[in-house]
Amino acid sequence: MVTARDWPFTPLQSPARPAAFSHAEADTGIDGYVLAEQLKQGIDLAPEADRLTLIRRATFDLTGLLPTPEQCDEFLADSAPDAYEQLIDRLLNSPEFGARWAQHWLDVVRYAETDGFKLDRTRRDAFRYRDYVIRSFNSDLPYDEFLRQQIAGDELEPGNPEAQIATGFLRLSPEEINGSDYRQIRQEMLDDITDVVGQSFLGLTFGCARCHDHKFDPISQREYFQLQAFFAPLKQHETTLVPDGTEQDRQYEEQLEKWEAATEAVRRSMDAMVDPLRPVVFSELVPGFDEETQAALKQDPERRDPRAAQLAMLAGKQLQRSYVRMFRRLPDDKRAQYDELAKKLAEFDKVRPQPLPTAMTAADIGPRAPATHCLEGGDYQKPGEEVQPGYLAVLSKEEPRITPLAEHPHSTGRRAALARWLTQPTHPLTARVMVNRLWQHYFGRGIVGTPNNFGVMGDEAQNPSLLDFLAVELVSEGWRLKEVHREIVSSAVYRQTSISDQNRLHERAEDVDPENELLWHAPLRRRDAESLRDAALIAAEELNTQMFGPSVLPVLPVALHEDRYAWQPTPERQAHVRRSVYLFVKRNLQYPLFTAFDHPNRVATCAARPATIGAPQALLLLNGEFLRTTSRRMAGDLIVETKGLPTELVQQAYDRAFNRSPEPDELQAALTFLRTQSQRIAQAGSPHADSLPDPLPAGFQPAQAAALVDFCQALMNSAEFVYVD
Repeated sequence: MVTARDWPFTPLQSPARPAAFSHAEADTGIDGYVLAEQLKQGIDLAPEADRLTLIRRATFDLTGLLPTPEQCDEFLADSAPDAYEQLIDRLLNSPEFGARWAQHWLDVVRYAETDGFKLDRTRRDAFRYRDYVIRSFNSDLPYDEFLRQQIAGDELEPGNPEAQIATGFLRLSPEEINGSDYRQIRQEMLDDITDVVGQSFLGLTFGCARCHDHKFDPISQREYFQLQAFFAPLKQHETTLVPDGTEQDRQYEEQLEKWEAATEAVRRSMDAMVDPLRPVVFSELVPGFDEETQAALKQDPERRDPRAAQLAMLAGKQLQRSYVRMFRRLPDDKRAQYDELAKKLAEFDKVRPQPLPTAMTAADIGPRAPATHCLEGGDYQKPGEEVQPGYLAVLSKEEPRITPLAEHPHSTGRRAALARWLTQPTHPLTARVMVNRLWQHYFGRGIVGTPNNFGVMGDEAQNPSLLDFLAVELVSEGWRLKEVHREIVSSAVYRQTSISDQNRLHERAEDVDPENELLWHAPLRRRDAESLRDAALIAAEELNTQMFGPSVLPVLPVALHEDRYAWQPTPERQAHVRRSVYLFVKRNLQYPLFTAFDHPNRVATCAARPATIGAPQALLLLNGEFLRTTSRRMAGDLIVETKGLPTELVQQAYDRAFNRSPEPDELQAALTFLRTQSQRIAQAGSPHADSLPDPLPAGFQPAQAAALVDFCQALMNSAEFVYVD
């Protein structure tokens, strides 16, 4: 008999359908499984939410944005029986769909654009992985292909640039490039990759098995390192995205030749000044490394074994960083000469071609893999038994079939074998884990409440038959995630109301299921950090929906300007109002608004963000520079749009912030606030310029404008703005 704890490890198969029953709302498979569990407890679904709530909810869940007032009006006026289905199709096909759901995936894979650790060096091309994820979700790339490309895109699709970019997943580990023991750095990166692959794709936390057999799940230490052996040959790689021989490549090479010819004398003179310092830097820096890395760096590159080549590659970054700065060691007179030469070289920048676009990718170090050993206590200095690649026995009894790849002779084929195994249609965990993640983001909690841990120490599945129904649906639909999205948002369970008279009708439900685990009403959820910022920009009608490209460095609060990890903001102001998914992600310094609203640190995988409640959140919404600036722009726009008419001002502000008109009592309260607040400000003297819209429309008094700014900011600080019904 399969127990609840054994269930996640059983092959995926179609679950038994719930016993037949009559229910007006049970119009999808999802509803049948949910209602079957509810009826066991004598409870039922809540009524369907009103149409305004539905368009707000669906638009937020599928795109992360608010619907426009025009979209709300159009939907509310549409009496067609399939109006809701058409709305869902439009949202699934929106380019903003990929941006929203990529954000969830980036949490899981701990995406960041810097290395972390003390140096926290920027990864210039990391954004291409983010853009790949957005494109993949928008195009509905089958999930099995999405997974395979990230694990082994270079091996399975060597001619596909998108598959190359996808391997950036294997480059997302934090990395200490200015360390001293590169054996330890290599091992920690392998441990991190192994752990994250387990959590993100398998929903298992088996990191403790690196030191000893898992105490709870049937995973041995030997199996941990067998799984790690699939990644043992990895090397970091920078892939040029322009194929050789194309017109763009040819033009680049021609222009580069011209620049090199024009600058040859200058560059030769500069190199002649610093090259004698190269062995000096080498002799100073390398003795501080571990002995194995020292030996690898001193060895002829052609004679290095795979492990030595990896160590030399990792340590070489620190060496290269020191070589680039050798000119600083020159005596003053030589340094002056060098600087003059550098100025001459810069004069040729106008003829120097822009570098061809590159991506942060991964590959194998060669056709042979370094040995993988079980490490005693997980200590890289205590290697034990050598192991070969292998799968977890609890999931599969088959041996990996690792074959040479004719299309990729410089690779071992190990990751390709792992990727194929992970995406078998009957794999016990792959589809279950992914559909559980989708469910989590619609209902605030997964069917398995611990999305990264389906093991013994994780939560038991609330409704395993429902999860299997969705997983089988995913596989049968060709691993197309949009079909699962459509199934979920079309269900009566999803379309329930969250607040209404059902509180009287569901007294029993509140008694038997106070946490709403059986989903007898829609959950109320707080916006995440990114969507809160985006909502403020939408209310101000400022959101720039430009897609893709290098990340935006936003303006930091003045208090952070002296922080050692502070950045210079992107010069173009219009870039500062792009969607939050395109903001720069630095491990050692988060954007303050994101920090307050539980943005993960991206050092470790984050399966589900917490939703803490604390005073700093309210203070940041009331006094933070971003919300204050956004409120000023919203107020200035409203004054122009409404010609300063108070009632119109309030109505337009409500429409922008909440997609609705104010109730009569809300309208009166708002008008009273604007009048009394402007009086207070006038009595206190002229308001500070920072509290006024810029420019201030003619004929509108500064005190009135400042009061309107306060009103707009108050709307963005309200529960209706911060929470999603």
